[in-house]
Amino acid sequence: MTAAMPIVADHAASESRFIVEGMHCAACIARIEGALGKLDGVVQARVNFGAKLVRVVHLPDVTDAAIEGAITELGFKTHRAGAQDTQPGREESRRLTKALAVAGFAAMNVMLLSVSNWSGAEGATRDLFHWLSALIAIPAIVYAGRPFFSSAWRVLKHGHTNMDVPISIGVVLTTAMSLYETATSGPHAYFDGALMLLFFLLAGRLLDSMMRAKAEDGVAALLRRVPGQAQVLRPDGTTEMRLASEIAPGMRVLVAAGERIGVDGMIEAGEAHVDRALVSGESVPEHMVPGDKVLAGTICLDAPLTIKVTAVGMDTVIADIAGLMENAGQGKSRYVRIADRAARLYAPAVHSLAALSFIGWMLAGAGLHQSVIIAVAVLIITCPCALGLAVPIAQVVAAGSLMRAGILIKDGSALERLAEADTVLFDKTGTVTLAKLEPISGMPEDLAERAALMALAQASRHPLSVAVHEALAGVSAAPASALVEHAGLGVEAMIGGEQARLGSADWVGADATGTQVATVFRWGNRPPHIIAFADAMRADAPAVMARLKAMGFAPQLLSGDRAEPVAALARHLGIMGVAKLSPADKFAFIERQAALGKRVLMVGDGLNDGPALKRAHVAMAPATASDVGQLAADLVFFGDKLGAVPIAIVAARRTMAVVRQNFVLAIGYNVLAVPLAMAGLVTPLIAALAMSGSSLVVVANALRLRGAAK
Repeated sequence: MTAAMPIVADHAASESRFIVEGMHCAACIARIEGALGKLDGVVQARVNFGAKLVRVVHLPDVTDAAIEGAITELGFKTHRAGAQDTQPGREESRRLTKALAVAGFAAMNVMLLSVSNWSGAEGATRDLFHWLSALIAIPAIVYAGRPFFSSAWRVLKHGHTNMDVPISIGVVLTTAMSLYETATSGPHAYFDGALMLLFFLLAGRLLDSMMRAKAEDGVAALLRRVPGQAQVLRPDGTTEMRLASEIAPGMRVLVAAGERIGVDGMIEAGEAHVDRALVSGESVPEHMVPGDKVLAGTICLDAPLTIKVTAVGMDTVIADIAGLMENAGQGKSRYVRIADRAARLYAPAVHSLAALSFIGWMLAGAGLHQSVIIAVAVLIITCPCALGLAVPIAQVVAAGSLMRAGILIKDGSALERLAEADTVLFDKTGTVTLAKLEPISGMPEDLAERAALMALAQASRHPLSVAVHEALAGVSAAPASALVEHAGLGVEAMIGGEQARLGSADWVGADATGTQVATVFRWGNRPPHIIAFADAMRADAPAVMARLKAMGFAPQLLSGDRAEPVAALARHLGIMGVAKLSPADKFAFIERQAALGKRVLMVGDGLNDGPALKRAHVAMAPATASDVGQLAADLVFFGDKLGAVPIAIVAARRTMAVVRQNFVLAIGYNVLAVPLAMAGLVTPLIAALAMSGSSLVVVANALRLRGAAK
C-alpha cells in the first residue's frame, strides 16, 4: 500500500477552507481564484463550485482574516468552513424554493387583476386594480427578489458587477415606474412583468442549485466508515474503550469478530479473514495471520485480532484516499457550464444597451418618463432567462428520461462532461462483474451429499459458505451434530455418523492447486469436492463493450484484483486490462490520461474507486456500489445491466446538441428583440411577455429530450 500522500509538497505551507456564498457562474470562480492568487504568500487557491468551497494553500504568515478580507472585497459573503457546512447547497435550495413559490403565486394573482385593464377598464376601476396589484406585488417582489438584490448590492458596494446587477435594476425600475403609474392614474403598470421576470429567473437558479445539492460530500462519507473508537488493550491484560483521538501508534487494540477495524496496524495475535474491499476492491476476504498489516475501515470477519497500532486518524491509508477524493473534487470545478461561459459578458452588455437607449431618447427629446420606460424595456427584454434556462431545463428533461431508464444524474454538469468523454475505464469487481461469488464447478450431484453440504454451509457466515448456501437454495439440510466452526479453517460436523468438513483444502485434506478461489467439501471417506468460484459477470458486458467500440471508444479494465482473473475477463470482453492497482494507482492512471488530453469516463463501484471516480472527467457507479462510490460518482445506474453506460453517453450527446440549439434560439431572440426595445416599440410588459415567450420556446425545445435515453 502506498504511503501517505501529502496535499502539498511544501510542508511549511498551511491549508484553509472557506465557504463562499453568492457564487453563480464561471466569472465568480475566476475572480475569486484570481484575487487570492495575487495575495503574497498564497501558494494555490481552488474553488469547489458545487460545495461553494474555496481551498487556499498558503504560507503560515498569511492569516485567515487576510484571505476572508480578499474574498469579501469582491462582494462575496464568506466564513471559515466547519463541520456545520457539510451541505451548504440544501439551505440555498430551500430559500430559492420559497422565493419561487411567492413569485409564482403573486404573478398569477396580479395577472388575473390585469385582465380587466387589458379589456379596456378605465378611471376608478383601473386605478383600483392597479392598487390591488401593487399591494400584492411589492411585498412579493421584495421577498422573492432578495437573492438578486442582496447579491447585486454586495458587489456594487465594492465596485464590481455581476449578472444580478442588471436584473435588480430592471426589477426595481419596473416596480418603481409601475408604482408611479398607479399613483398618477397612468394607463400602464408592469407589476406582472416584474413578477414573471423573477419567477423565471428563480426557476433557473433553483434547478441549478438542486442539481448541485445532490452531490453530497463523499470525503465525509468515506471517513465515517472508520470507527470513532476502539478497544485498547492495557499491559495488564484489561481493556478500555478509547476515542480514536486518544489512540497513539505503539498501542495495542483488540478487534472482535465482525467489527470494523479503526486503525492501521500489524496483527500481533489471532487469525481471521479480513474484508479488504474498502482499499483493494477484492471481493474475496483475505486470510490474515500475525505479522500481516491491516488497514482502518476493513472488517475482521470471523475471529478476534490483537493489533499493534501504526497509524490512526488522518495518518491512515483511508484518510489518504479521502484526501485524494477531496483534491480531485476541487479540480473538477475547472469544468464550468456552457451557460456560465456564455453569460460572462451579459452584465456589461445590458448596462451599456440600456444606458445608450436612455441617453439616445433623452437627446431625441422623448422626456425622462419615456426614456426610462424604454431603458427598462431593454433591461427586461435582454434578461438572460432563456440563456439561463438553456442548460438546466435540458438537464432536467434529460435527467427524467435517464431516470426512467434506471440512471440517476447527481451533478448538473455531468451530462456536459459525459458528452465530452473520449476514454472509458471500468473497474472490475462490482462493476463489470456483480461482486457476487457463484460456484462454477465442484458442487456434488448426489442428493445426500448436497444435503450434508447444506448443513455445513448454512452454519457459517464466511462469504464462500454463503455462496454455497445460496446455490443450494431449496435443498433440505441433513441432521448434523457436534457442529463447530474453526476460525481460518472451516466448519465441521458429524452427519450420519461420519465426519463432514467444508473449508480450506489443507484442512479438509485435498489438493486445490491451480484453483484461484475455492473451498473443499468432504463427507466421510467419499472423494472430496473442490468447489471453485467466480465473480459473476454482468450478462450484457460483452455487448456493451462492442457497442462502445462501435461508438469510437477503446474501453479498458482497471482492477485491484489479481492478474489472472483480470486477464481472463479482459480476454473474454476483448479489451485491455490492468491488475493489482491500489486506489492511488488508479488515481495516477487517470492523471496520466488527463495529461495526454484525454477526458476520462470512469465506471466503478467500491470505496477504493473513490479517488479515481473523483479525478475522472466524469464518473458512473452502479446502485449496488458502496455509499462513497455512489457519492463520488456523477451518475448512478440501477439493475444488473451495464448497458446504462452507452445509453447515458448517447443521451448526454443529444442533450448537449439541444443545449446548443437553445443558445442559438436565445441569442437569436435577443438579436431580434433588443433593436425593437431600443426603438421604443416595446413596453416593459410586452418585454416581460417576450422574455417569457423566449423561455417557453427553450423549454419546448428541451422537451424533445424526453426520449433521449433510448
